[in-house]
Amino acid sequence: MEQPEDQNYKSAIEALLFVSDKPVVLDQFKQVFPQLTPSAIEDLLRRLQDEYAARDAGMVVVEIAGGWQMLSNSHAASYIREFYKTRTKEKLSRPALECLAIVAYKQPVGRGEVEAIRGVNSDGTIAHLLNKGFVRIVGRKEVPGRPFLYGTTKEFLEYFGLKSLEDIPKIEALSLPLQPQATDEMNLPAGEAGLEATGQETSGQSRVAQEEQK
Repeated sequence: MEQPEDQNYKSAIEALLFVSDKPVVLDQFKQVFPQLTPSAIEDLLRRLQDEYAARDAGMVVVEIAGGWQMLSNSHAASYIREFYKTRTKEKLSRPALECLAIVAYKQPVGRGEVEAIRGVNSDGTIAHLLNKGFVRIVGRKEVPGRPFLYGTTKEFLEYFGLKSLEDIPKIEALSLPLQPQATDEMNLPAGEAGLEATGQETSGQSRVAQEEQK
C-alpha cells in the first residue's frame, strides 16, 4: 500500500512534469527533492507512468531525451489538431530532413560527406539545422583544412520523441541511401506523422562554409 508521503512526492513530481515544457532530468528532480535517492525518484516516476497508462489517460508520462516529460496521448492527436486547427510545431523542409537523417545515421559526419550523399550543396541547410539546435559541431576531421564534423543534439531527440539514438529506426527498415551518389533523390521517411516539406534549399556561400574555411 502506498504511503501518504510517497503520494505527496508523486503528486509533486506530476505537477513538475505538467508545468515543464522540456524533459525534466533526474538531477533537476534531485534538486527539488534532496531527501529522495535517485532510485526512489525513478520508482515514483515509473509508478506515475504506469498509472497514466493503466487508465489510458489523455496524457502520458514518457522517458525521453535523457529525462521525463508529460505529453498528450497520441490517441487524442486528431482532437487536438481539430481544437487548434493548425499545428504550432515548426515543420522541417525535405532538404532539412535529408541532411538531418544523414547526420543522425552517419555522425560524426562532415559537410562534404553530406553533400556527396545528397548530391547538392548543403551549406544553407546545415546552417539552418545548426541555428535550430538540431545539429552541433562535435569536432574536426583530421584531413587538410580540418572541416567541421557534425552530430545530433538533445533537441533532435525531443523533436522526434526519441529516448536515445538507439531508438532511431534501423537502416535495414528504411529505404534510405546513405552512400555517396550523384543525385539528391532520397526515399526519406518524414520522421513523424503529417510532416511535410515547407522550405527550399538555400544557395550561395553560407556561414557554415565560411567557418570551415577559417
